[in-house]
This record gives sequence, structure tokens and C-alpha cells, in this order.
Amino acid sequence: MKTLVLAVSTIALATLLVACGAPAAPAPAHGIGVTWPQDVDSMVMVSVPAGEFVMGTADPTPLTTDEAPQHTVDLDAFWIDRTEVTNAMVARCVEAGKCKKPGSVNFGAAEFADHPVVSVTWDEAKTYCEWAGRRLPTEAEWEKAARGTDGRTYPWGNDAPDSVIGVPTGEGPADTIAVGSVPADVSPYGALGMFTGVPTWIADWYDENYYANSPSKNPQGPPSAVQPPQRAIRGGGWGAPPEFARLANRSGSLPDVRSAAIGFRCARSSP
Repeated sequence: MKTLVLAVSTIALATLLVACGAPAAPAPAHGIGVTWPQDVDSMVMVSVPAGEFVMGTADPTPLTTDEAPQHTVDLDAFWIDRTEVTNAMVARCVEAGKCKKPGSVNFGAAEFADHPVVSVTWDEAKTYCEWAGRRLPTEAEWEKAARGTDGRTYPWGNDAPDSVIGVPTGEGPADTIAVGSVPADVSPYGALGMFTGVPTWIADWYDENYYANSPSKNPQGPPSAVQPPQRAIRGGGWGAPPEFARLANRSGSLPDVRSAAIGFRCARSSP
């Protein structure tokens, strides 16, 4: 009888975890190439093992001084969504009564179901990630997941985009494309679309001078906002001028902005 009660309790707990937005399946051991499917929204997360990586750029221009100084950062292991969160995924959250309907004209159209959701505020992105049992990534986590440990310029290395994906920077599509639809745009950990996808909201406050005093272990961004109070945005170099298409590029936006050019992906700390 105790065994039966335990089995029923286990099933009930698993059901409760899914209903609350937490994945029922335990996380696998970290390793490059390891993935972790999520029950709530069917996202697949990729593993980013613990260790150091090179963050920022060693030769900033007058337009990219916020990327300096280049520095070594040591991160604990974490998980990051393999792609941006899609319209179809957010529709589940809207149907569950936990998320607001995005402002995108493409939201709800079948042909855009597997495109990255856009026109969401920072708070709405945060709410979604929490509903799904995850969180927004830090700047350091996003950059490591995109660049790996060797300070490369793009997810695939240092070769120019036109030699890898056939389209040079500054000539990308004006609208969104289906997530993961550019196979060459894959990071060392298996994250897709860090270059060809949309720019994404980040957990950190944005401060152009943050790197000067950023801690070397698990940096979380500035402790408070500087004026104007902006949240960091990372990624989405396809279609951007070459200077801003590199993975080291940083920018920020007021958190209540709804932009057709800003989406998000989530992260998760190791249990």
C-alpha cells in the first residue's frame, strides 16, 4: 500500500511541476552537445558547462567602447534555450492566462508560429521565462553561449558571414525568420540563431561602463539602473552594420519598449 501511495504521490508531484511551469524531467549532466527538453513549452535547452571564457573586445572603436576592457569571466554551468522563444510557445502562456498577448501583428498567424516572438516588453519576457520554469540570461551567459571560450567574433568562428551563410552583414531580412532556419548559425554549445535571429532581452541592467568593474565570477550586471534605465539587449547581427554585428556588441533599451526587432530566449541555472 505504501508503494502505491508513493507512486500516486510521485505522479501528482510531476503533474504539479508541469502545471507550475517547471520541467518534470530532471536535468541531465552537463556536457557540450547535451540537450534538455522542457515539458511546459517544448523548448530544447542546450548545456553550457562551467568554466572561463573571453568576454568583450580587445580593440574597441569609438562606437564600441562599452565592450572594453576585454576580460576573462568564470561562469557556473547553466542551460540556455536552443532558439528564441516562438510565437507558438508564447501562445501557450497566453492561453494559460499567465502572459499578455504580444503586440506583434504576426502573433497568432499560423505561418509565423515557429518565428521568434517580438514586440514584448522586458517584463513580459521575464514573466514568460518564469512561467516556463526558467529566467532571462545574464549578459555573460548569453555571450558565452554564443561565442564559446575562445573570443570568436561569430558563433561559427571568425569567418565573415557572407562566406558562411551567404549573406553579408547589413543585408539580412527585414522581417523575422523561423527559429533555427540557418543551420550554419550554431554556437559551440549548439545554440541556434544567436547571429541571424532577433536581438533578445537580457536580465541585466545596461551600463556602458560596466566592464570596467565587472566581477570575474558569475557577473549579474549592474546592481541598479543608470540613467536612462535600460535593460541589456544582445544578439541579432544579421542585417546590422558590420560594426554592430559581432557577438561582443552590447546595447540597451528602456524595458517598457515593444519593438518588432526585440525578442528573447530563456536560461536556467543548474539544479
